[in-house]
Amino acid sequence: MTHWILVINPGSTSTKLALFEDETMWASETLRHSPEDLAPVIVEQLDFRAQLAEKWLNSVFAGDKLSAVVARGGMLKSIPGGTYQVNELMREDLRKGVQGQHASNLGGLIAWELARKRGIPAFIVDPVSVDEMIPEAKISGLPEIQRRSSSHALNIRAIARRAARDLGQDLKDINLIMVHLGGGISVSPLRGGRMLDVNNANEMGPFSPERSGGLPAGDLVELCFSGKYTEDELRKKILRHSGLSAYLGTNDGQEVEARIAAGDSYAKLIYKAMAYQIAKEIGAMATVLSGQVRAIAITGGLAYSTLLTDWIKEQVRFIAPVLVYPGEDELLALALGCLRVLTGQEACREYV
Repeated sequence: MTHWILVINPGSTSTKLALFEDETMWASETLRHSPEDLAPVIVEQLDFRAQLAEKWLNSVFAGDKLSAVVARGGMLKSIPGGTYQVNELMREDLRKGVQGQHASNLGGLIAWELARKRGIPAFIVDPVSVDEMIPEAKISGLPEIQRRSSSHALNIRAIARRAARDLGQDLKDINLIMVHLGGGISVSPLRGGRMLDVNNANEMGPFSPERSGGLPAGDLVELCFSGKYTEDELRKKILRHSGLSAYLGTNDGQEVEARIAAGDSYAKLIYKAMAYQIAKEIGAMATVLSGQVRAIAITGGLAYSTLLTDWIKEQVRFIAPVLVYPGEDELLALALGCLRVLTGQEACREYV
């Protein structure tokens, strides 16, 4: 039986759409939105984006055999990884933004709007709020603060399955360290497919093209009370204007590599420092698996940088073989997550 699946991935200024026939993408489009088009409150963008998605679907798919709609999950409650059917509680939590407001919160809402008109299910797959951390990993050292799981779970889990296949093994039988290199960086040790730990890509771990990663606590407290920044300004600085952007004025790895090739020693220092911090995080996560690591898999947009990945390999190859899967195909990952449920390969989870 053929399954036609509509995939929706909302970003801050775009909505990515794709139509799949099983694992094959038949059509795709990235709808760009100007700031004037979008309401400042994310949930108020729902009708506008849903109408555009409906219009696009009708322009590429004339049939009535759509099997399901699947979307990128938003900042929901902490939940195990998997594929979830959108229900009333999920819609309520996406509207409220129980762990924060983000464009991805619109995914499940748009999917439900389009699916209900057709009498078919709507799903989300592996949202950023996936939390499978062991209890010890959540202890921060300060009782008032608990470590939280927030990561690139969708790509991490999709590439983990791919790496296991390439190794000729079942994911449930091996240990992997997964490394997502993007605007933020996530490093996670997987045992049997479970993400036992992960650095919160917004607040911890290595610095990245846009984010500061973990910072010296005392100096950060000083900066908070220096009077130089409001709370909102400092949050934006840490999340959007740190890392490569702050040191080198760009978040583009290709531009940084070009500078290094032209002899820029400072650019090389900063880029190599990022590789150094990533390697250190991989080493730390290897201890979670007691050093029993079948492979380290590196993915994400920055994995296209062989300079960066080679530096990382130099420092971590003693732990395990290093596999590199450049890029991230979130649309395919979403479609495959939906397909696993539709074909009975995986049980659908309920959001409660």
